[in-house]
Amino acid sequence: MDLGLSGRIALVTGASKGIGRAIASALGDEGARVAISSRSRERIEEAAREVGALPLVHDSAQLERVPDLVESVERELGPIDVLVTNTGGPPPGPDPLGFTHEQWEAAYRELVLAPMALIERVVPGMRERGFGRVLSVGSSAAREPIPGLMLSNSHRPGLMGAIKTISREVARDGVTLNSILPGRIATDRIVENYGSREAAEQGAAAEVPAGRLGTVEEFAAVAAFLCSEQAAYVTGATVLVDGGLTRAI
Repeated sequence: MDLGLSGRIALVTGASKGIGRAIASALGDEGARVAISSRSRERIEEAAREVGALPLVHDSAQLERVPDLVESVERELGPIDVLVTNTGGPPPGPDPLGFTHEQWEAAYRELVLAPMALIERVVPGMRERGFGRVLSVGSSAAREPIPGLMLSNSHRPGLMGAIKTISREVARDGVTLNSILPGRIATDRIVENYGSREAAEQGAAAEVPAGRLGTVEEFAAVAAFLCSEQAAYVTGATVLVDGGLTRAI
């Protein structure tokens, strides 16, 4: 299937590895001209060489630098047609009441304010040009809270609500906004949460209906479709990619 992304300009944040990197690669394979960002210059430049993207150093916590990031993409590639906001998760903890106010504020900044700053910056231009795709990478914790992930459980649903609200206002302008939620995908974070790759795979085999961890490529394939011309009638949606793990409807 031709996804209609050839020549489109895409920005994928948090793309030095894992899910973000896989999405950038999938968009590039469809002919998009892709910029990727991360706070680590070394990692983002390495990823850019492998996927054929424009590397940009950007710390999502620095909201005041969002205009610089967008202007860099526009200067090097052109106006952004596809925005994929991907951020790492805040720290886990066994006690849901054990997080400091500073940790709560940092999580809100990372999971809500940072992606919203980018959305606010690029959506007006998308509306003017009559085409735009915004995709927020979240977590299945936004649909069904995960033990130990208090900060993620609390903040990610807020961004989903914002995206749903905005999507209704811009749908007539050819702009879609959707959320995509990974479950047990084989990334460094899932390995860290379990303590080892073997433990993560054993947990998935026992608990995920599909019987295994998902791959970043499987996740990226769904993401690429949601960014496509063919997905023009899908907006305000929340799509789970979790092998059937989430029980909530």
